[in-house]
Amino acid sequence: MMKMFTTQLAGLFKRIEEKAEFSFEDGARLLAQGQTIYLVGFREMKAVEFEAFEGAEPLKGALTNVDAATSADRVLLFTRTSADEDALELAAKLKEKDIPFVAVSTSVPDGKLEEMADVHINLQLLKGLLPDDFGNRYGYPSSMAGLYVYYGLKFTIDEILAEYE
Repeated sequence: MMKMFTTQLAGLFKRIEEKAEFSFEDGARLLAQGQTIYLVGFREMKAVEFEAFEGAEPLKGALTNVDAATSADRVLLFTRTSADEDALELAAKLKEKDIPFVAVSTSVPDGKLEEMADVHINLQLLKGLLPDDFGNRYGYPSSMAGLYVYYGLKFTIDEILAEYE
């Protein structure tokens, strides 16, 4: 089972990288332009938030209290799907305050988050990665996919900021 999960996870990361190649660059540039980056993770995506603030290589200067953000700042938002009500509520507030933001979620048919975000990165994770004996799927690694995207953005942001130092 682990071999199959590892293969499927590698395939997921590859799909994200291939389909969001330009979004990584666009998102990192947008975030690097801000005075401060506010990072928000909803539900299991708190794992991304935790990594960004408590991990071995934190996102320099990032904050969590998004209510303090102004139009000079940028927001990086992580959630499971583009239909997440809490994320949509925050997105509406950000739009109202003219605060640019990057959203990371799986695009779903009834989701509006990708339309609201300045840049959206699709996690490409509509179902679990592994089949069971009854035709169902399990193994839904949304936080792992979110962390993959976080690191892709972080590396690109760090690269951009290094060019200006």
